[in-house]
Amino acid sequence: MDKIDKAILALLQANASASLQEVSEHVNLSATPCWRRIQRLEREGYIRQRVALLDPAKLNVGVTVFVSIRTSQHNEQWVRRFTAVVTAIPQIVEFYRMSGDVDYLLRVVVPDIKGYDAVYQRLIREIELSDVSSSFAMEQIKYTTALPLEYA
Repeated sequence: MDKIDKAILALLQANASASLQEVSEHVNLSATPCWRRIQRLEREGYIRQRVALLDPAKLNVGVTVFVSIRTSQHNEQWVRRFTAVVTAIPQIVEFYRMSGDVDYLLRVVVPDIKGYDAVYQRLIREIELSDVSSSFAMEQIKYTTALPLEYA
């Protein structure tokens, strides 16, 4: 990974729909070598996919809820079932296994408290949980999908 690769990744993180001409001009390469680099970055997994970032408020899912989950179940069968339940709920957009006091952390997007309650009710109906704690985000101060490239 050299500085040109990093420049390509930085540009594509900011605008995945940038044309090959825009990318090649940005990194001072002709189109063919630039295209080869992009293909290599995709093949090697640096670029997993290209997506459109949508506006949650316009889609009526402007409320973000962070859900901390504790469980007394730590066996493989329970984890597989829990993962299946969580991944089947479209309002849950992020799902992490944690260290420390909390076992799992979810990020949920919904239109309102009633929408969150429906997600909560589905969770507790479909899987046994020891403790669920929900925190509603009051304001989004920073949000980015761009990863730092300085460590690559």
